[in-house]
Amino acid sequence: MEDTSNFNRRRQTIAKSNSRKINNPRVREHCTDFNMEEGDSEMWNNFSNNFRQVQSVLDRNRLLIQQVNENHQSRTHDSMVQNVSLIQELNGNISQVSSIYSDINTDFTNMIHQRKNDV
Repeated sequence: MEDTSNFNRRRQTIAKSNSRKINNPRVREHCTDFNMEEGDSEMWNNFSNNFRQVQSVLDRNRLLIQQVNENHQSRTHDSMVQNVSLIQELNGNISQVSSIYSDINTDFTNMIHQRKNDV
């Protein structure tokens, strides 16, 4: 959750900085590519939601890894059997994070291409 709040703070800082730059007539003409537009709020919300999903999965993975380590240290048969399913869940979660990052990349690339086409 801390990462998304840092992301939001960074986004606000950039928006303020861009706002100041755009008010400067010499800079205004060069900043048209990244002006805030109506769709930007929705786009940033999507990014924020995706990063929250990633953080949630990573937090779950941290707990799974701790459990795997505890089970491994106990060295009992049942613990080792349980580790198989825990590691399978970890693998699935890693695939999920990879997929979310891929979606973020696609969304960001599409946004950049859309902006270039709009200019």
